[in-house]
Amino acid sequence: MRKEEKNQLIDTLTEQLSKSNNVYITDISNLNVEVTSKLRRLCFRRDVKLIVVKNTLLRKAMERTGKDFSELYGVLNGSTSIMLSEVNNGPAKLIKEFRKTSDKPILKGAYVEEMAFVGDHNLDTLVSIKSREELIADIVLALKSPAINVISALQSGGHKLSGVLKTLSER
Repeated sequence: MRKEEKNQLIDTLTEQLSKSNNVYITDISNLNVEVTSKLRRLCFRRDVKLIVVKNTLLRKAMERTGKDFSELYGVLNGSTSIMLSEVNNGPAKLIKEFRKTSDKPILKGAYVEEMAFVGDHNLDTLVSIKSREELIADIVLALKSPAINVISALQSGGHKLSGVLKTLSER
């Protein structure tokens, strides 16, 4: 690969890393063509961008973004691919689901919402992080719950009151 091509690739990676707040660094080496195709299709359906990269080019792109990826530099060895997503726990859920049928991808590290996670043992932690939509749903439910309780209390009280009045009128 010529120097101009490398610089162009670094620029492209830098732009993609700058735009994404959720970067997962994985190892998908030794997967056969069929399994790799299944993984790529699943990534496409879940809006996760899967890119196989060279470690040195990825590191240079990370350094150019202005974000603090320094904790992840240690995992940039061997075969490396990155997963980019708008949903912070999307790639983690995808990896966990895909591992039910395969032993890969292995999570090397992740940069999620300005926090670094190093190692495959953090996969369950990353899966449990709530996405923006899940947080909004929890807030709406929390705000809605007291109103529902008041309405149900008023409705049940109304039924009791009408029952008491009906009983008194029958006497």
